[in-house]
Amino acid sequence: MAVIQVMEPGLFTTVQDLGREGFGPMGVSPSGAADAISLRVGNRLVGNAEGAAGLEMTLLGGTFEFPDGAVVALAGSDFGATLDGRPAELWATFETKPGQVLRMGPTRTGARCYLCVQGGIEVELFLGSASTHGLSGLGGHEGRALRKGDVLEIGVTNAGVDNGGAGAARLRRRALQHLTARRVLRVTPGPQSEWFSEAAKRLFHAGRYVVAEESNRMGIRLKGETVLETAGEEMISEGVSLGAIQVPEGGQPIILFVEQQTTGGYPKIANVISADFHSLGQLRPRDEVRFERVDWETARSLLREQEEILASEARLFE
Repeated sequence: MAVIQVMEPGLFTTVQDLGREGFGPMGVSPSGAADAISLRVGNRLVGNAEGAAGLEMTLLGGTFEFPDGAVVALAGSDFGATLDGRPAELWATFETKPGQVLRMGPTRTGARCYLCVQGGIEVELFLGSASTHGLSGLGGHEGRALRKGDVLEIGVTNAGVDNGGAGAARLRRRALQHLTARRVLRVTPGPQSEWFSEAAKRLFHAGRYVVAEESNRMGIRLKGETVLETAGEEMISEGVSLGAIQVPEGGQPIILFVEQQTTGGYPKIANVISADFHSLGQLRPRDEVRFERVDWETARSLLREQEEILASEARLFE
């Protein structure tokens, strides 16, 4: 079986797929790719199923040797990748020959880059998923971020998959423009939005927030306008969703992310729409974000449009 040898792991590189849905009642959050769109497109570029496991690199990429060669694609943020010292194209299929080394540096754009390999990364599944849940030490490769010297097995290529050879698939410029991460995040009202005064909600939607250094895959902490709820009620803990924006004591919002707690007791003023979830995965510390309120029908329409693009080979690839 072909393998990937980890020469340098980067800052925080983990095995991720699209996560494990349906285990919230057991207290297990989905985890999975922080930017699921990039992982889905990267897998499509190499002929995998969209949910195949790949490598998620955060802020600083790793260095990987392919002793047996592989067909790979990089998707997401630009980490200045090189293959044996020559630039490796982002959002395109290419081939690594036996012994070649793929090296990534610090990010030049967003927060995360995905390395997808034809056949996917083979790891033992936990609750049906290969995704690493770092806070609990479960899933992925030994339940942790990669380390120097790790060896990852590449899965067997699906029978019948034909990539057309290395370099045959490339993301269309128009599709990339549509799927590029946003800094103005569109939101719908949260379950406790009525607990906040109209003045507080106007402040929230008009304000500018900076992503705090303390942010992680559990929650994106924001610094900016202080938003305080005025209901004065004690809230009973309830189930929470990906992208929920909760406001704890102190009034600095937190966007719940892919390794979120499954219940929470803070009021939620808004929720990031599904079509913008991938943008959350590309937020870096000190990035500035704003919030734009949209209605429910607009949120559904934007998600339908996004999924229609992803479902169309003609609109995605050239």
